[in-house]
Amino acid sequence: MGKIINATEAARAFSEIINSVKYKGESYTIIKGGKPAAAIMPVKAATPGRTLKELRAIINNLPKLGKDAERFLKDIEEAIQSQPPIPETTVWE
Repeated sequence: MGKIINATEAARAFSEIINSVKYKGESYTIIKGGKPAAAIMPVKAATPGRTLKELRAIINNLPKLGKDAERFLKDIEEAIQSQPPIPETTVWE
């Protein structure tokens, strides 16, 4: 469990809190009105993503459908046909 501080303390020492989280791995729970309102903690290191260049190899290594391939294709085509049409414009335009 990390440190517990109130919202006023967190606001006054925000830069120091961020530094202690980043460099020391500390965690904070921020209390407001006597109840936990937020937490500040280190983020997990991002896992390296895949590149588009790797896509062909990934697809080639997927399991093959074999005799079920035709049925699967038919199911996908039926699902596509049953979708509602996409509107020409949106309410945001």
